[in-house]
Amino acid sequence: MPPAGEDSALIIEGGHPLRGVITVGGSKNATLGAMAATLLVPEDCTLENVPDIGDVEHMARVLRSLGAVVEWSGPNTLHISAKELHSSSPPNELVGSLRGSFLVMGGLLGRCGQASCPPPGGDVIGQRPIDVHLSGFAALGADISVEGDRFTAKAERLTGSTIFADYPSVLGTQNMMMAAAKAKGHTTIVNAAAEPEVQGMAAMLNAMGARISGAGTHTVEIEGVEEMHGVRYSIIPDRLEAGTYAIAAVITRGEVEVRGSCPEHLVSLIAKLRQAGAQVEVEGDRLHVRGGGELKAVTIQALPYPGLATDLQALMAVLLTQARGVSYVYERVFDNRLLYIGELRKMGAEVVTTGTTVAIISGPTPLVGARVRAMDVRAGAALILAGLAARGRSEITEIYHVDRGYERIDEKLRSLGAVIERV
Repeated sequence: MPPAGEDSALIIEGGHPLRGVITVGGSKNATLGAMAATLLVPEDCTLENVPDIGDVEHMARVLRSLGAVVEWSGPNTLHISAKELHSSSPPNELVGSLRGSFLVMGGLLGRCGQASCPPPGGDVIGQRPIDVHLSGFAALGADISVEGDRFTAKAERLTGSTIFADYPSVLGTQNMMMAAAKAKGHTTIVNAAAEPEVQGMAAMLNAMGARISGAGTHTVEIEGVEEMHGVRYSIIPDRLEAGTYAIAAVITRGEVEVRGSCPEHLVSLIAKLRQAGAQVEVEGDRLHVRGGGELKAVTIQALPYPGLATDLQALMAVLLTQARGVSYVYERVFDNRLLYIGELRKMGAEVVTTGTTVAIISGPTPLVGARVRAMDVRAGAALILAGLAARGRSEITEIYHVDRGYERIDEKLRSLGAVIERV
């Protein structure tokens, strides 16, 4: 993958419409879940369509710390063997900087009967309570304890149960599915997350011998099995990467065909882009997105699926700086995901925040090039889009955040006509 040092930056000359065809890679978030699921079995697993990004390499280090062998066996193909695990407790320094690493809890608990992890880390975008995970494990019969700064779950044998999730957490649902797949008896998860990444994990677990139904709804049924086996599984397309390039086409007043985008996962985004005045056509797995006309102010809300993804909220906010009228942005998933607004104001955006979850955007305002800082994966991508639309030269620093979730974003944008350089 491209260099991702903390001193890396992207230099962008704005004002160039994006035009052409781009193909979406595998989902970052689905990949992390799939990697964790390989811990359930001693047989080898092969994951295809894996993005070559920072978070995947970080998750690989987490799995290696447990004794798994993780290696690239080809372009975007990851081979994982968890035959000989020597630990059920990954080091704090690895788990503490990647939220998805907490997913090893479900796989280890289901396979080994015990697991221990510190609270998950990752981007500073708000509280991420793990009560959903722990209460789910407890409902399956695990004893939960806190030992220092680590949570430990132990069970001689997990037993199926009805679990009510206080919140439809994606990671929580995935963790419960992995643990329940090996539990004795039937499990029902009520108020489960319905995101495509949950559906993808259920498909992979079923291919490994699990018996899961209802994924994609808010009630997931799991019949526990004694044995599971290895699998060759292809990761679903990254709906967030697809959304990023679709929004980029509109904000630069360009025309882009996004291939392999799984449009059925992007219904909410497509609706909001059309409402704002963009032209979006769907044909099979392709999105044909065209900007150019005047954009209109809209109200967006980041919500659990099938609502607009919280990971697309910042990018849509940048787009709405170019819309005529007053737009409202409501963040309903995380309580601190508007930190990027301060950076966006440096580029001329007129945005007022009320508390930490509501932004009011007045537009259109001409954006001007500036030196700004990527504060997390999606905020960094949003600032890149702002740089593409701005007049003059922008410098996006700490771009390693973006490299965690996007594979060679600068190269892909350059293929569409962006003037962008990594330094």
